Amino acid sequence: MNKSILLSAPYMLPSAERFRRILSHYGLDVILPEVHERLSEEEILAYAGQFDGTICGDDRFTRRVIEACLPRLKVISKWGTGIDSIDREAASQLGVRVCNTPNAFTLPVADSVLGYILTFARQIPWMDRAVKAGEWAKIPGRSLSECTLGVVGVGNVGKAVLRRARGFGMKLLGNDILSIAPDFLLENGIEMTSLADLFSRSDFISLNCDLNPTSRHIINTHSLAWVKPGAVLINTARGPLVDEPALVAALQAGALSGAALDVFEVEPLPADSPLRRMDQVLLAAHNANSSPSAWERVHLSTFHNLLDAMGIEHNDLLEVIK
Repeated sequence: MNKSILLSAPYMLPSAERFRRILSHYGLDVILPEVHERLSEEEILAYAGQFDGTICGDDRFTRRVIEACLPRLKVISKWGTGIDSIDREAASQLGVRVCNTPNAFTLPVADSVLGYILTFARQIPWMDRAVKAGEWAKIPGRSLSECTLGVVGVGNVGKAVLRRARGFGMKLLGNDILSIAPDFLLENGIEMTSLADLFSRSDFISLNCDLNPTSRHIINTHSLAWVKPGAVLINTARGPLVDEPALVAALQAGALSGAALDVFEVEPLPADSPLRRMDQVLLAAHNANSSPSAWERVHLSTFHNLLDAMGIEHNDLLEVIK
């Protein structure tokens, strides 16, 4: 009996037949579930015992799910970087290997953050709307050289954001639970500081940290009380970093002048979310990683990880799918 792979990574499904050729080349059958952003526990459990490995997105591989998928399941190959939806401790204890592709989308995500900063600083969409509505309004904007950027999470993406912002002459603040190399900080003029101080001094706050027990709901009623009046929050990392009801309340009260959100606690963003009706909030469908060349690298890396973990020797995958 051939080994089977559950292929559920949303960015790969539109080209599923292309990737099926890779798997069939190595004698692997493919299960293609219907995916709406990610698979829930119950949706994965419907396939429990039917697959030996998976190429997944943010599917909910909890301890319950992993146990139910044994003894066949040997590897969870995550498409992308974040693996907070996978119970890594349970996987390790149960002998299931978890792989991902670190530093996969650093450049497009950092570009997205700078795009949002420029959009709010220069008020571009609001000027456009005013003119199209027949108004000839002089809407105030700011030069980035007049602004302070605070980055929470100075990892690969956070560093790339700070490097870009430096080119615009912004004052730069950083916060991280880990020590950051002093040469990077000195070369880029970055001041590491506490979360409360960063929030109180930043005109733009960019969340670029992992989702873990210390960062879940790092944006909450208590921390939002520290925020400088008129600041803008940008989240291109993970939705649960933000307590959304607390954010909505801060926006409604004017404690924040705006927000740019690419990720949410529940995805897709529910139709009844107040965020959908806020003019000062820019929304995107978890798409800050958008880059065809980056996607292709991750496609191939995810397959390499899967085949390596399954002990399958493989050649140049590009040659297989030509």
